[in-house]
Amino acid sequence: MYALADRRWPHNGCVPGPTSDAPPEPAVDLTPLTGLSAAEAEDRLRRGEGNEAVSASERTYGRILRTNVFNLYNTILFAIGLALLALGRYNDAVISVGIGLLNAVISAGQEIRAKRQLDRLQESDRGTVVVVRGGDDVELDPTDVVRGDLVRVRPGDPVVVDGPVRDGRVSVDESQVTDEPGAQRRDVGDELLSGGRVVDGEGLQQARDVGAGSHAGRLTAEARGSRTAGTPLQHQIAFCVRLVMVVVVLMSGAILLQAALDDLRVTRVVQTAAVLSGLVPYGLFFLIVLAYTGGAVVASRRGALVQQVNAVESLSNVDVLCTDTAGALTTGRLDVTEVVPLAGRGRDDLDAALHALTRAVGTSTPTGAALRRELESHAGTGEPVREEVPFTAALRWGGVRTDRASWVVGEVDALAPALTGTGLEQQVEGRSAQGLRLLVVAEAAEPDAELHGSGGRATLPALQPLGLVCLAEELRPDARDTVARLVAEDIRVVLLSGDDPVAVAGTARRVGLDPGTPVDGRTLDGLDDDELDVTVAQADVVGRISPAQKVRVVSSLRRQGHYVAVVGDGVNDAPALQAAQVGVAMRSGSTVARDVADIVLLEDSLGALLPARREGRRIIGGIAVSTQVFLTRVATQALVIVIVTMLGLGFPYSPAQTGLTLFTVGLPTLFLTAWARPGGTHRRLLLELVRFVTPAAVLTAAFAVGTYTYLYTTITDGFADPRLRDRLVTEFSRYTDLNAADPGFVSAAATVGAQTGLSTFVSIASILLILFLEPPTRLFASWTRPSPDRRPAVLVVVLLVGLLAALVVPTPRSYFGLTRPAPVVYEIAVPLLLLWFVVLSAVYRFRVLDRLLGLGDLTPLEPEETAETDVQDTRRPRRTTAGA
Repeated sequence: MYALADRRWPHNGCVPGPTSDAPPEPAVDLTPLTGLSAAEAEDRLRRGEGNEAVSASERTYGRILRTNVFNLYNTILFAIGLALLALGRYNDAVISVGIGLLNAVISAGQEIRAKRQLDRLQESDRGTVVVVRGGDDVELDPTDVVRGDLVRVRPGDPVVVDGPVRDGRVSVDESQVTDEPGAQRRDVGDELLSGGRVVDGEGLQQARDVGAGSHAGRLTAEARGSRTAGTPLQHQIAFCVRLVMVVVVLMSGAILLQAALDDLRVTRVVQTAAVLSGLVPYGLFFLIVLAYTGGAVVASRRGALVQQVNAVESLSNVDVLCTDTAGALTTGRLDVTEVVPLAGRGRDDLDAALHALTRAVGTSTPTGAALRRELESHAGTGEPVREEVPFTAALRWGGVRTDRASWVVGEVDALAPALTGTGLEQQVEGRSAQGLRLLVVAEAAEPDAELHGSGGRATLPALQPLGLVCLAEELRPDARDTVARLVAEDIRVVLLSGDDPVAVAGTARRVGLDPGTPVDGRTLDGLDDDELDVTVAQADVVGRISPAQKVRVVSSLRRQGHYVAVVGDGVNDAPALQAAQVGVAMRSGSTVARDVADIVLLEDSLGALLPARREGRRIIGGIAVSTQVFLTRVATQALVIVIVTMLGLGFPYSPAQTGLTLFTVGLPTLFLTAWARPGGTHRRLLLELVRFVTPAAVLTAAFAVGTYTYLYTTITDGFADPRLRDRLVTEFSRYTDLNAADPGFVSAAATVGAQTGLSTFVSIASILLILFLEPPTRLFASWTRPSPDRRPAVLVVVLLVGLLAALVVPTPRSYFGLTRPAPVVYEIAVPLLLLWFVVLSAVYRFRVLDRLLGLGDLTPLEPEETAETDVQDTRRPRRTTAGA
């Protein structure tokens, strides 16, 4: 870091290097004011002394691909694929690996799309600079500037390299790199830091530190990193997946051990392994990726460019938003809101002064532009100007001397040493609390007082105040509405700014926030973590805050259990953006901020976060429902396999029959995810899964095992009946690899027939389960409130018709390994399905599981969930006071 207190050249005529712990850069000999020659510049560029841009992002195309290909879900899918390949299940292996690759392509495609869009934005923002080469001005790309070049700096130009002012005088705003508020004057010999912007004045800067060696380059390198943290939903889903994997491994080990003891055929072992591998919820992985990608696309269309596909879901969990006022809530433009004569002074005297001062006010700064617009509206008789001091951002005052008097206008603290008289303090105190920027209009106590002292430097004479000019930052058109909507969604808005705390508090009031007692950031350094937590818990406005203090505030909020988003636009905001769970950058901000952020606001409007947040809530709702459906299927199949195996009634599934889950689970969850409505944050998703999946899986497995057992024993007994034996032999010979003389024929035939009944029952139950999650009427609303969306009910009807066709039409029936429909199947399946539906409805409606396990006492209802609206709450179970 450069020492900012004294950035003058040493007297030996060389340019100073950095004062940080980094190795010092070699000094650059002074270049003549005619600049380098073209040959010298070319030679330095070849030696690597060019101003090569440094990126804060490690998100190269290769890294994006690696991250998305080898994430947790895909690694599981690839491992299963290899295991299936080893078992000779080539088709199943292709499906497993194919889903993993498809997941990677979809998610990586979105992130690459976002990266390309961001790269285009940054390319368009880079602009050009003018350097002096051989005495001529040459316009170049900033990356073509070399060490030793003389760069011409003018109002509005960004500073692209580090180095001293060689000629002229400028005022620069370096708040985005140093957090020093306001513009600072730089004379010949003073240092300019890359990342700043020239506010007024003009001069030549010598390029001493370029590229990675510059101040902005080093800050960028320090900020470099990749944000790949998981979201709350991802962590919970990952836990469920790991749990499923553990269960599958244990079951596989037990069943394969039993197979080895019973000396089963290798083919049978492979088929069993294929069925068990099917318990892994492949489709859930695909749906998560699809939902995240779709949400990112929707959010980007609404002004929030998503760089991490999970950022939209992460945004939906945010309950604290930290932001500066500049850029996010205000436009940077100042407007004069009031001109107030002070007590004892007439408005005519004030108007005369304002008219005369028009000459002294430029438009290169927001303050100057606002003053100029106001002053030009004052009519008056022009007077010859004998002396003039231009109003600059660095000087913070300007004045004129005419034959009549000397007048000045300037910031209160800039004029304070020269002011005399009373009445000013009270006016200033009252208006400062409103967040207004105040300028004092004053006249010299001596009418002919000069405005320059010895040496020609601007000097204030003794002044008497005439009045105040009140200026206010222009709020963004949607600022008040956006803040109101954020607060309505229970998001705490915390303002962290380098400006004066009182002024920031005034802006907070203007956008509808209650700032409470503003905190001066300089007081935070003396607090330990516990004391800081107490302060941060109460402070909604912190002014005069440094980048390091911002990081401490964000860390404190996270320690207190909050989910934090930080909005920033400067190089110095990068650490805070990375410290937050969600980093949000402004489109107009620095390249570094955009590089490290999860989301970039393309229109610089916080309002874009609201539809993105809503999309995140919709994603959560869709994935939560899909997870309930998938895990119910997994748990049901696992229980059925364990119970049937323990009963010694054969293996209840064939690999072909597990393909029905694509139709009964995969396809409906695809639609349910697409039709999902915004819900809660589902921070207690695991508990919701236990409450829904456990009763559904246990009851479905119990009735399914009953169906399987009844059919298995009925068919077995049928072979013992001479009247039925020949017909059963003819019927089942086509479904087994055995003939009637083989000793295992009866068992194989009974297994195939029972599997058909089992698959029919479980498939219909899986489809009807949608009615519990999206009940069309109160009759079905035992788990959650009735849904306003009728599409899921229509989907249930369509799926039932499709399933019936699959059972009747020979081709799909054969594909799924099912036998022809037999009356006995429906005689047992239909009554059991009706009984299953009634029992499951009663268990949900009366919260039987909650009462048995005491889940309501263990985890009381969270406040954030009680505040949900009816629309947001349609997916959450209704809970009585006792049950909650």
